Amino acid sequence: MRTIIGLLFVIGLTACGVVKTPLSVPPGGVDAKQTQAEQVPAQVISQGMVVTANPHASKVGADILRAGGSAVDAAIAIEAVLSLVEPQSSGLAGGGFMLYFDNKTNQITVYDGRETAPANAKADMFLNQDGESIGYLNAKHSGLSTGVPGVVSLLQLAHEDHGKLPWGAHFERAIQLAEEGFEISPRLHSFIQRFGKYIPAKLADGPVDAYQYFFDANGEPRALGSKRTNLAYAKTLRILAQDPAAFYHGEIAQEIVEQVGLLPRAGSLTLADMAAYKAQRHQPLCKRYQSKRLCGPPPSSSWVAVGMIAGLLESVPAFSVGGADDSLNWSIFADAQRLAYADRDQYVADEQFVEVPLSGLLDQRYLDKRAEQIQRGQAIQVIAPGDPWPYEEQAKVAYGLDATNDVAGTTHFVVVDGDGNVVSMTASVESIFGSTRMAGGMFLNNQLTDFSFTPRDESGQLIANRVEPGKRPRSSMSPTIVLDANDEFYMATGSPGGNSIIAYTAKTLVGVIDWGLSPQQAVNLPNMVARGDSVRIEKDRATDELIAGLRKAGFEVKESAGENSGLSVIVRQADGRLQGGVDPRREGVIEVVDY
Repeated sequence: MRTIIGLLFVIGLTACGVVKTPLSVPPGGVDAKQTQAEQVPAQVISQGMVVTANPHASKVGADILRAGGSAVDAAIAIEAVLSLVEPQSSGLAGGGFMLYFDNKTNQITVYDGRETAPANAKADMFLNQDGESIGYLNAKHSGLSTGVPGVVSLLQLAHEDHGKLPWGAHFERAIQLAEEGFEISPRLHSFIQRFGKYIPAKLADGPVDAYQYFFDANGEPRALGSKRTNLAYAKTLRILAQDPAAFYHGEIAQEIVEQVGLLPRAGSLTLADMAAYKAQRHQPLCKRYQSKRLCGPPPSSSWVAVGMIAGLLESVPAFSVGGADDSLNWSIFADAQRLAYADRDQYVADEQFVEVPLSGLLDQRYLDKRAEQIQRGQAIQVIAPGDPWPYEEQAKVAYGLDATNDVAGTTHFVVVDGDGNVVSMTASVESIFGSTRMAGGMFLNNQLTDFSFTPRDESGQLIANRVEPGKRPRSSMSPTIVLDANDEFYMATGSPGGNSIIAYTAKTLVGVIDWGLSPQQAVNLPNMVARGDSVRIEKDRATDELIAGLRKAGFEVKESAGENSGLSVIVRQADGRLQGGVDPRREGVIEVVDY
């Protein structure tokens, strides 16, 4: 297999010409309190680009492109590496959503690899005998929290449609890193130090594989920069290289099921659940915004909220020429977020199980009416869900008030290949290190905690995002592709960040499309998440004037140090060249390839 990929690499270099040096942004990012108008150098290329949150992943993606691979081929290799070197965020035992833009047809396809609840999942499985929640950490660190993983099936399906390299060639770099060892990065090391106390160290608390993986014999975190091998993961990849379906059958599936079934708080996942899983293709949701068309995945993704923010902004008074430097522009953006989040929290769930008023939520007439509440420089006093049902053909369905706890543990990357095809993919194990249980060298997801822990609200009304067998939990993952007026590729963006993903992603759209920023400048803007009654803003990047302006407008502003996005962005300029934006809050790298 290494001979194959080596030959392909040589062929790719011959075809591609000179390769530019990748642009790397250090984990510490740019100076704090930088002004939004500051000019940030942007990497410009002619064709291929890869942006991920990890240098190993960006490099392998670019190498695949240089070897003649497609954007999907690169995505497979990227996720295989991220599963190893960034296990706190995503992995092959997790789930995700991929958007694929076909440059020949100008069509976007959604690949849905969201996890599903086991057939024996119960609506009250996160409640104790008294009907009270067992608590998020107890739920997360358990077998109850693991859904049937979907990433491998997603990647297999996308490869069948758009892969150019033979299946299996994508895993060579990840196998090499797993066998020879990869350096524990500053970001991974910090998570081990900060969250290692939650990883079971004794069997009475749960399986100890993760503890043994991250801690030495003295109970100390493995040193920063030290090498960590993962032979079990290398074995898993070698099996998958022969047959991706082996993930859902045989020894890999058996080990996953066994780990989920261990005490305490054993889950109900079975081999039948694993064998029954199939990733899905969907048509994207799209929303016109100015001269552009924004597209993302349908539920169980929450991308509809991104589209709603755009529609609300389309209806309100235009942003001032001050752009990102005008706090009044940010106040408009904040209230658009608050209205969109209120509707998302109330209505979005797996539409194969509940009626979701998608047409109504994206109907411009509905958004125009909602936007009447937005006034420049004056915060909306009371935020509540709207009523999109009159804009639907179906009858109204009443849902209880949502009670979902959406936590961050995710990654996002974007790829443009030599043919102009694009991948925007968000993948996740849900929270940091997922369930902390391991199988086949992989961290198992805790995605089922993305369901509401209670099936009914205080009034007894059923909640849309309640647990049901076979159901996909609601996700905040919102990979986005933007097309121009000619339906040609213009922009790809997305982020990790739990429920903050919606706000982070929308920030880059506003920054590039409305405020005329480069993708790097848009990524570097302070993160602002306006949800419910409060507005969280990244205090180390927001100016004092911006914070004061939001407070003057009546917002309850919380200065946050933890707006930990991981944005990856590519924008196509008018001359066809590409600009990338990588998040300085993580360890991201932009890799470029000239063809």
